[in-house]
Amino acid sequence: MVRRFSGIIWQSRRCFFSVAFLVAFSSATWAAGPSAAVSPALVTLAEGATVAKIQEALDSLPASGGEVNLPAGKIIVTQPIMLNRNGLTLRGAGDTTILYLANDANCPVIIMGEPVNHPHRVGHLRVSDLFIDGNRAHQQRETWRVEGEGSEIRNNGITVQNVSDSVIENVTTARCRSGGLVTTLNTRRLLVRNLNSFDNEFDGLACFMTANCTFSQLYLHDNADGAGISLDGNFGHNVLDNAVLSGNDLGIFMRWSHDNQFRNISIRGSHTYGVFMAENVGESSIGQSQTDCVDNSFENISGNQCGEALFRVNDVTCTNNVATGVKFTGNVRAELSLALPGLLLVK
Repeated sequence: MVRRFSGIIWQSRRCFFSVAFLVAFSSATWAAGPSAAVSPALVTLAEGATVAKIQEALDSLPASGGEVNLPAGKIIVTQPIMLNRNGLTLRGAGDTTILYLANDANCPVIIMGEPVNHPHRVGHLRVSDLFIDGNRAHQQRETWRVEGEGSEIRNNGITVQNVSDSVIENVTTARCRSGGLVTTLNTRRLLVRNLNSFDNEFDGLACFMTANCTFSQLYLHDNADGAGISLDGNFGHNVLDNAVLSGNDLGIFMRWSHDNQFRNISIRGSHTYGVFMAENVGESSIGQSQTDCVDNSFENISGNQCGEALFRVNDVTCTNNVATGVKFTGNVRAELSLALPGLLLVK
């Protein structure tokens, strides 16, 4: 089956291409017996695609989901690109696919999940192989909507909210008005791999209410007013490994984070601390229990030329955190700064 509309070719995953503007032929493979195996739907956008056509293509995919492929080139984003139902994939052609936020757009570039303040769960999404430029110098505010639905959504490169079993890989997020990549609102089992995030207003990667996720091959740098990684709001049972955090205000900022593993992380040239751990005092003051940093492990963490200590444990309630194989080089202040001796066990 082939459907063509406004420069878009809709086709099944199994297809053959011929010349000109693309002529697609697709075949559905029928299994023996009563059930049929149908290839996933694929939409390939031609050069000159607009954000409206991208959203139209995503919305055109069947209920079972499918994939939209973007061409190389600069695409001006005037409204968020939304992956707001199960099974959707958005794939670029690499860093040559540039999603550039228009002047005064004041919105996220991509929203994975429902674009509302209290979203239902959405799963099996994928965003890959593209470059996001948030054009923060020409945005006036951090939140998408001033009031009502969307008023709690920040203008990040990618906002992920209440999403499960999904993937973000081979993505660059730069110059965003809020954070580069932000996960929140009970995101679960997300894999983030090969993320480059820099020169954002705040954090390169920020995670809130996020659990059982893996973040790997991260290069988070030059987020001068934020952290390379910022974790808060019950961030638990996650793995972060193989990361370089360079030239940020803080390397890793942590509150209300527990049972996480940090492995093979290099922190270079933080303006203040390499790792800062604290209790979320605001949440504990309204009755939320255990809002501190507990039971986190750090393995093969190196710190070089941090403005303050490599590790700062700010509150005595942050306990049972263990660091193994830590390397300190040329930090301006002491390697450890603890609210109470023994809060961080260094092996």
